[in-house]
Amino acid sequence: MKQITTINEMRAEAEKLRLAGKTIGFVPTMGALHEGHLELIRASVAENDVTVCSIFVNPTQFNNAEDFRLYPRIEQEDAALLENANCTYLFLPSAAEMYPAPAKTNFNFGELETVMEGAHRPGHFNGVALIVSKLFHVVQPHKAYFGQKDLQQYAIIRQLVTDLNFNLKLVRFPIVREASGLAMSSRNRRLTPEQLQIAPQLYKTLCLAAEKLQNGSLSEAKSAAEAHLQNYPEVKLEYFEIADANTLQPLTELKLEQEVALCLAAFLGEVRLIDNLVLVLK
Repeated sequence: MKQITTINEMRAEAEKLRLAGKTIGFVPTMGALHEGHLELIRASVAENDVTVCSIFVNPTQFNNAEDFRLYPRIEQEDAALLENANCTYLFLPSAAEMYPAPAKTNFNFGELETVMEGAHRPGHFNGVALIVSKLFHVVQPHKAYFGQKDLQQYAIIRQLVTDLNFNLKLVRFPIVREASGLAMSSRNRRLTPEQLQIAPQLYKTLCLAAEKLQNGSLSEAKSAAEAHLQNYPEVKLEYFEIADANTLQPLTELKLEQEVALCLAAFLGEVRLIDNLVLVLK
């Protein structure tokens, strides 16, 4: 695996690969890799001639300075995992490399960013769109792989690709979970052993609500979620939404064969976790 730290070298490498007729798969990450990331890498390796993984803790998408400061940074461990997964390139730029001057471009994704993460993390998706646009221009992938855990982020990037005519295919990969049901996340590293025992209740909440939803009741699904979490005062729920899985707008009624997303965010101590469950109503 080759490590690259500059935009110029990464772009030159990508252009050379494309001229040679090689397909490029791309997995953008912020590091602290886990099995969920490695599943994306393996999918890319299976479907493309070369795979690029970027590791960059993007400052413009954090609206909480402490969260940015505490975000795990373990590049050497990450590099070893990527090499074992047969990743071809690791793109590891510095903040100065990606942002030589403060960015002035602003994105507006309309209704997509007024709900859930967008409502609770102002400016977050502008930062996501900035860095993903930069990375797409540099890496020039044929396919880019994203995990479903960040469902709203995926929807934002899908809109970005459509609006800016990026010549690539987006791949949404299912959530990878621990045996306990906890969605794998780099932030899980910050949880205490006691919090790790409680955290799987977020997924349990989604499953209970999904069961009520399949019985045809929005109100019962929401009530079930809230009632379950009341048993765990350590969990501070930020939001629980039942939304259209494509538009991510809150639902007011249910229709058969509709694809629905149950999404939540919650704090365990200082650690903010998100999870979701996507289902088709039967």
